[in-house]
Amino acid sequence: MTVKKIDHIGVAVRDLSEAIPLYRALLGCEPQAVEVLETEGVRIAFFEVGESSIELLEAISETSPIAKFIKQRGEGVHHLCFRVEGLEQKARELSESGLRCLDSIPRRGAHNTKVCFFHPKDTKGVLMEFSEAINP
Repeated sequence: MTVKKIDHIGVAVRDLSEAIPLYRALLGCEPQAVEVLETEGVRIAFFEVGESSIELLEAISETSPIAKFIKQRGEGVHHLCFRVEGLEQKARELSESGLRCLDSIPRRGAHNTKVCFFHPKDTKGVLMEFSEAINP
């Protein structure tokens, strides 16, 4: 399976209410969606930029991976997400090549997708996410 596009770039922020006006000014547009993913412990805002998006992520609990990331590294780029078709096959291929998948099975992501992540220690320090649209 080949990568179709860069789906989004995830940016960890301390406070969405402060980050949204900044990104609104930087990008010249409103966020397309703001939603909470309770299972991930985050509130997110998506800004469409061409065929891709910027995803701002704010922790909603101290145990959220985003809270941990900000505590260790501060605000900034958290992950890159690539859109694929055949997510399970792509995850299997990457795992068989020696990359550690953080998800034994793909999990539900934002915007009606399923996703899986690969460990940044195996991908030159960048957390990699792969996503596939869930058919309605």
